[in-house]
Amino acid sequence: MVGERNRIITVANQKGGVGKTTTAINLATALAAIGERVLIIDLDPQGNASTGLGIERRNRKLSSYDVMVGTHGIGETVVETAVPNLYIVPSTMDLLGVEMEISQQSDRVFRLRRALQAADAQAFSYILVDCPPSFNLLTMNAMAAAHSVLVPLQCEFFALEGLSQLLETVEQVRRTVNPSLDIQGIVLTMFDARNNLAQQVVSDVRTHLGEKVYHTLIPRNVRVSEAPSYGKPAILYDLKCAGSQAYLQLASEVIQRERQRKAKAAA
Repeated sequence: MVGERNRIITVANQKGGVGKTTTAINLATALAAIGERVLIIDLDPQGNASTGLGIERRNRKLSSYDVMVGTHGIGETVVETAVPNLYIVPSTMDLLGVEMEISQQSDRVFRLRRALQAADAQAFSYILVDCPPSFNLLTMNAMAAAHSVLVPLQCEFFALEGLSQLLETVEQVRRTVNPSLDIQGIVLTMFDARNNLAQQVVSDVRTHLGEKVYHTLIPRNVRVSEAPSYGKPAILYDLKCAGSQAYLQLASEVIQRERQRKAKAAA
């Protein structure tokens, strides 16, 4: 885990379709819009975070694959995005083979951590790692390198079941490779206020996890869904839409909690 001057947050959920990458892109954009210097590391072979920030595949000469196999450092792979203060280490399909390439290496779980330690990671106040929607060596690397895990959780019937599996994974990582790994928070996504089930899920999750759940609810929003096809985060695509405003509110909440955490640690 890299030093405490910045915050390395792994965005993870072992269930697909919960708004994981959408949250990574738009939270990072919102943090950058507020004035934070932010890096996204796209560690998902699908590369949706890279595509959603307008990084075309033909322009991904170097990627997170090169970082993971150790041929290039993070500083060599960082790409500017259209958002001021927001940078990305893009992903390519080469990541699909990285597990086979490094699985026999003694440091296979710590590749990303060591790359961040070797880089000038302190140039960024927040580093967000977008994981694959599964628990594999890439996800393990992301959690081994992070201070905390941010969990997007869709407001649906099986939400708590999926969350319990992820919390077990976090506990496993704590026991084996990163004892200080924390839950950054739970972000409830795809919320529809007209849906009684969604309201019940929000109530249940908050009852079980209390202050770990962010107050901000990310609504179902057509404009947020459309934005990636234009290679833009929602905040650039339509600043005034409900989804963009929710992610700006979430970013403010993340920053406020971080200030409180630092103040408590310093006391």
